[in-house]
Amino acid sequence: MFRIGLVAAVLVFAPPVVAQSAKVYRLGYLSLGSSTASYTRPIDAFRQGLRDLGWVEGRNIVIEYRWAEGRIDRLPVLAKELVQLKVDVIAAGPTPAAIAARDATRAIPIVGISLAEPVAVGLIRSLARPGGNVTGTTYGVDTGIFGKQLELLKDVAPKAARVAVLTNLANSPSQPLILDSIKATARSLGLQLQVLEARAPGEFDRAFAAMVSEGAGALHLPGDPMHFLHRARLADLALKNRLPSMSTQWQWTEAGGLMSYGPSVPDMYRRSATYVDKILKGAKPADLPVEQPTKFELVINLRTAKALGLTIPPSVLARADELIE
Repeated sequence: MFRIGLVAAVLVFAPPVVAQSAKVYRLGYLSLGSSTASYTRPIDAFRQGLRDLGWVEGRNIVIEYRWAEGRIDRLPVLAKELVQLKVDVIAAGPTPAAIAARDATRAIPIVGISLAEPVAVGLIRSLARPGGNVTGTTYGVDTGIFGKQLELLKDVAPKAARVAVLTNLANSPSQPLILDSIKATARSLGLQLQVLEARAPGEFDRAFAAMVSEGAGALHLPGDPMHFLHRARLADLALKNRLPSMSTQWQWTEAGGLMSYGPSVPDMYRRSATYVDKILKGAKPADLPVEQPTKFELVINLRTAKALGLTIPPSVLARADELIE
């Protein structure tokens, strides 16, 4: 009887066993870029950053990917799709994608990736106190990085008195600010600038013909998603027209461009994952300071330098993080 009573007491007073099921969060990923292999390194860094923090796709997080394929006009529609899916957070980059996400919702937290001039374009109030539903990582605290690119280009092409700058004003609200920085650096270096715009691949040949006719000695591409998608063709045109070139991301140099210099994009994507983690754990974007880049990369394509008949100065070679031979 004692044993029966003990068992009965255990059954009465033991806490019920409740099946526990961890919530699976939904993350929206909005990019002005493409899902092609050229974006593998940054997105892999982002996923790895999430995994390092315990977020595994298919286990406790699902990522809804939306790619604009370089077309800024597609961003608003894609952003609305993510809002309609009621995602918990939207990761968006670069700046035009973050703007489209912010315009689509003021309620869902947004992690901007590689933002250019986020205060000037109205995405946040300040780097320290974003104040709204957007936070994340910035490409730089100001546009001085683009002036530095021009300085490096001048170092490797000292005979170039005129530099062509290929832009796409339709794709980036920060382009006018970037151009101001480049113009200021050009004045300090005694360089003449030839600013040209190409909004579609069909305008590339016309732009390069204008560079040649005006006597440009080098080419600066500050960075545009549409230009990035067609970087192999642009790099080929630069080489055929004997133009030493500088751009922002390492993929430009891998595609045959001469040089690239800028913040490490994979590092920015990896660090952006920490914002997703903090927000899913209860933090508010308004209280999370926007991070500035801490790691920069200079990549030089020595094959292209040889094809152009250029000798890279030892001082520049010593600064390079990667040499493509």
